[in-house]
Amino acid sequence: MTAPARPAPDASAAPDDPGGTGTGTGIGTDREPGTRLRRELRAVHALVHRDLLRLSVQRVHTALMLLQPVLYLFVLGGGLAALIPNSSLGVGYQAYLFPGMLIMTVQAPAIIVGIRLITDRQSGYLRELLMTPVSRSTLLLGSCAGGTLVSTVQGAVLLGLGGAVGLPYDPLLLALLLAALILASFTITALSLLLAVSLDRPEIFQMLLGLVMMPLLFLSGGFFPLANLPGWAHTLSAVNPLAYGVDLLRRCIALRVPHQATGVGIEWAGRQPPLLLEGGLLLAGGVLALLWAAHRFGRPE
Repeated sequence: MTAPARPAPDASAAPDDPGGTGTGTGIGTDREPGTRLRRELRAVHALVHRDLLRLSVQRVHTALMLLQPVLYLFVLGGGLAALIPNSSLGVGYQAYLFPGMLIMTVQAPAIIVGIRLITDRQSGYLRELLMTPVSRSTLLLGSCAGGTLVSTVQGAVLLGLGGAVGLPYDPLLLALLLAALILASFTITALSLLLAVSLDRPEIFQMLLGLVMMPLLFLSGGFFPLANLPGWAHTLSAVNPLAYGVDLLRRCIALRVPHQATGVGIEWAGRQPPLLLEGGLLLAGGVLALLWAAHRFGRPE
């Protein structure tokens, strides 16, 4: 009587996976060049893809978020344009209001990223994500990347209405404005995630946003010139990320359309900082907020 033949080993199994399931502990596979990096990048891609799918499915919700800045731009802006002379702003009020409405457009979806992180934690979905073999920082980076992309897409939709307020459809101008929107979207999304990892209830998150976001918008120069604000408000505007986003958009417009220049925005000791420095500070603020959020998010719960 011959002994039964032994089954051939499964070639797909990892070297450190004796059961042949292919899951492994990652001790051997993670040491292969690029294996861990590919896995982290796939996780980021999956989270970004999830946000894009949500954007394509929730069309009514997306349209309603775009409706508010459009109403501000054409109803409020159109009404006040007859009361505010062009000489006081350098341009018509609708053209002056346009950069502020772009920031308002990217602000809403960026904030939703923070709310979603808290609700995912409460529903248990976040715990399932944390069980995947990727780092917590990668999950936070994927959420930030998805929120930045969705915010930029919605801002680009409103950017297409620039011709209605007198902006030319100059490719270089549109590229500059799109780059500024990406910077602003990234920074606001990172700040939203930083606030979300510090809180555990969406009600508190939304209450804080209600107390903070509208004053930040009014202190951004999106609705009226910063020069008309009192001295203490100038100090707050100098540390307001939304003010740097609005000022960056206005200065990009002034580069390509000089007659659309609207005067001085943010000032440090009576002088306006260079354009590239403003963009660098906006980027640095977003990076620091994301790193701080990753540090807090990396702590075990």
